[in-house]
Amino acid sequence: MFRSRSKEEKAPTDKVTADLSKTPRDPEAPKGRPTPKRSEAQSQRRRASSGAPLDRKAAMRRQREARRADLARQREALANGDERYLPARDKGPVRRFVRDYVDSRFCIAEYFLPLAVIILILSVIQVRGIQNISLLLWLIVIVLIVIDSVGLGFRMRAQLRSRFPDTPKRGAVAYGLMRTLQMRRLRLPKPQVKRGERP
Repeated sequence: MFRSRSKEEKAPTDKVTADLSKTPRDPEAPKGRPTPKRSEAQSQRRRASSGAPLDRKAAMRRQREARRADLARQREALANGDERYLPARDKGPVRRFVRDYVDSRFCIAEYFLPLAVIILILSVIQVRGIQNISLLLWLIVIVLIVIDSVGLGFRMRAQLRSRFPDTPKRGAVAYGLMRTLQMRRLRLPKPQVKRGERP
């Protein structure tokens, strides 16, 4: 039962291997190296077909160049309002309408920065009456901005509901209110409508 094979039983396998070694080998088959695993072969094939560089430095360089080109396209789109290359937060008809709606109106919030500088300068002056005036101005400016923003938010929400009933509008009103805080000439994407021109 546990005996070793006899010489006669081993002979046929020796003959077969001898016959195989005599047959000519396919010249295209690689010789002298182990066959790669399937996952390795597939990744090499994918890399070769996609044209991706094999070394890491070239891949990083190519990635950096692509990122630079994307940013340049984005800057250009922010300047001229080209929808195709705008960042994701500015894309879509809803966001475009909100931008136009805000840009066509006069908002008190856009003058917050210059008013804040003036009020700060007034508050630094060591005269009691001027400091009281600056505090009163702070209060008036903040109340006016809050009232204007609330009114604008309600009107914008109503316009969005009527114009885009089936389109998702999440975050559109907040997007518009944040735009009102920027001075008109510093807004990005650049305003595409004039003041008083209804979108």
